[in-house]
Amino acid sequence: MKKIIFTGLALMVSMTAMAQQDMADDGSRVVLPLQAQACTLPSAPPPIPESPVKEDLLKAQKYVKAFQANMADYRTCIDKDAGSTELTWGNQQAILGAHDYSVEMEERVAAMFNEAVRAYKASIATE
Repeated sequence: MKKIIFTGLALMVSMTAMAQQDMADDGSRVVLPLQAQACTLPSAPPPIPESPVKEDLLKAQKYVKAFQANMADYRTCIDKDAGSTELTWGNQQAILGAHDYSVEMEERVAAMFNEAVRAYKASIATE
C-alpha cells in the first residue's frame, strides 16, 4: 500500500514538474542560451531606512545609480545574441523574459527610492 501511494505521489510530482516546463511550439525549451546564462544579474541595492535622513538618501542614490548601470550592462550581455538565427524560439523567449524581468526589477528599485525621497520631503515639510 505504501509503495502504491509513494508511486502515485512521485508520478504526480513529476507530472507537475513537466507541466511547469515552458515548451515552445517548435518543441524547444524556453531556456537562456549558454552565452546569456553567463551574464550576472546584479543584486538589488541595500534597503533604505524607513525614516531616512538626507545622508541615507545620498548614499542610496549612489547605490541605485550603480545598480542601474549594472542592470544596463546585464541587458547588454543577455541581448548580445538576441538576433542570432541559431537561437530557437524558446531561446528568444527566454532572453526576452530575462530582459523584461531586469527592467521590472530596476523599476521596483527606482520606485522604492522615489518613495523614500517623498517620505523624506514630507518629513522635512512638517518640521
